[in-house]
Amino acid sequence: MNSKIAENQDPFREARNKDGVLRCPFQGEDLPMILRHADVREAAKDWKKFSSDAPFRVPIPSEEAVRTMRQLPIETNPPEHTDYRAIVEPFFARAKLPDVIAKVEALIAEMISRALARESIEIVNEFALPVQSRALTYLLNVPEAEADTWIGWGMHVFKVTGGEFKKGTALEDYLHAQFDRAAAHPGGDFFSALTQAEYRGRKLTREEMMGFGNLTFAGGRDTIIHSISSIIGYLGRNPAALEYLRQDPRRIVHAGEEFFRVFMPLTHIGRVCPVETDVQGAKVPPGGRVSLAWASANFDETVFDAPEEIRLDRKPNPHISFGFGTHLCLGAPHARLIVRSLLQALTGRVARISVLEAREHIEDEARYQRANGYDSLTVKITGL
Repeated sequence: MNSKIAENQDPFREARNKDGVLRCPFQGEDLPMILRHADVREAAKDWKKFSSDAPFRVPIPSEEAVRTMRQLPIETNPPEHTDYRAIVEPFFARAKLPDVIAKVEALIAEMISRALARESIEIVNEFALPVQSRALTYLLNVPEAEADTWIGWGMHVFKVTGGEFKKGTALEDYLHAQFDRAAAHPGGDFFSALTQAEYRGRKLTREEMMGFGNLTFAGGRDTIIHSISSIIGYLGRNPAALEYLRQDPRRIVHAGEEFFRVFMPLTHIGRVCPVETDVQGAKVPPGGRVSLAWASANFDETVFDAPEEIRLDRKPNPHISFGFGTHLCLGAPHARLIVRSLLQALTGRVARISVLEAREHIEDEARYQRANGYDSLTVKITGL
């Protein structure tokens, strides 16, 4: 079961094959984007040469303007990263618990039922955002009603004005309130765990707690929403793919991995070079950044046979959509659970998805344009 991607989903092919690197300006900084699968993986493992110990500068664009604290554990190197990560790992591992799996499956079944009862539904805001927000309450072990607040923030926890991210206080105000509550009345939730946690023999500071909280809400929001909407859009435009998965539900796991490869929501992530570094012939000054271009690596022809084809039975599939090395995404089991549950529900209950209106999201940068999900996607979902 194969189909072709749009050309602008892999805008890096020429540069990847020619030089392996693409210099692109971001916020006045000329960053070399590392494009090949092997080179990206090597850089992701080499934290001494390509450091994550760079508050605000790991995301691209950098986020000095939108938050006041270092995100944890992502903006640290080993051994600090290892110790910080151990504090929150138990909550992200909840995605493998039978009761959490059952809750996510029931949530998606409910959302499909609502969609089937309507003439049409806008997937990004009316389906994917509520699924992401409500599923996160199960992971953090907080009341599901908390999701109503998170949904109310809209698509982005950082406000967007005129194409630029601006600092908004809603998330930080919310986190402070949750940590105040948890300190006074601790329970079994994520916020309480952070108020009680120790890091190398001492309690976490409030700033450290905020760093964990900020990443938890900002890091897994757009990515989950993007995955859900991209998959539904694809199945709407490729009805044979839905039928292919329905014929044998065992195909769902491989299909999910292929969707993660192709519809990579995060084009790249930054690393900072402590000393002058040569990157495929491009000089990076001390304190300068490079880009690890996950989205390009996922289409490397030397690793993936016919990478421009979506093959729902692709295996092996060594995509790096969840990163690589020390910083492998904590939320990967959660993302896989949501996508698996979505595909199971769609194949079990949906006859077809009709795309009524779609507005693609296009990353428009100085040296490339990349189609990356949807700003809005309206569909009609018809039951079996």
